[in-house]
Amino acid sequence: MLPDTLSPVTATMREQNLVSQRTQAWLVHAVIGLNLCPFAKAVHVKGQIHYAVSNAQDAEALRADLQNELLALAQMPSEVRDTTLLIAPQCLHDFWEFNLFTAEADKVLRLLGLQGQIQIAPFHPQFVFAGVDENDISHFTNRSPYPMLHLLRESSIDRAVAAYPDAAEIYERNMHVLESLGPQGWNALAQHFTPGTSDKQHSVDADIRHENT
Repeated sequence: MLPDTLSPVTATMREQNLVSQRTQAWLVHAVIGLNLCPFAKAVHVKGQIHYAVSNAQDAEALRADLQNELLALAQMPSEVRDTTLLIAPQCLHDFWEFNLFTAEADKVLRLLGLQGQIQIAPFHPQFVFAGVDENDISHFTNRSPYPMLHLLRESSIDRAVAAYPDAAEIYERNMHVLESLGPQGWNALAQHFTPGTSDKQHSVDADIRHENT
């Protein structure tokens, strides 16, 4: 009888799959489910989102992964990969350390000559907008299961702006939705994707099928 253990490689793959699944559940339930980003559903349905789970345990290693993912996104046709979520479950758990790293991320973007082609948007479990009360509900628009960098093509942003020229309307609607939901409602929703909660969450595949019906 084989021992009930996993090899390091298998364990890593299993953990990466779980991170990816939770991130997709966050996208389905929160981002798309609450319509926080009107542009997310289309690329999700078309399978154009790349989920890159980093094994980095410090900022230096994450910087290297970021460089690789930026180059890969720039070289790949948008109809195959429109956007990338670089997920960092093993480092930068402190939001302020993560916030400092976002400046380094922008530096990598400049050094690769990709400014004007790709933007980087930060997400974090403890995300706080500068100058806003830490208990304000608005922070939840950028709160994710893990530290995460969203790599977006500028051309996709331009198309989105053309479709929704008044970005203020999106913000105002998001605030109304989140205020109606409240912290308790968000916490209930987050049971689907928050690490450490019960894994009796709906399967991501089931959520996606429901989302597409």
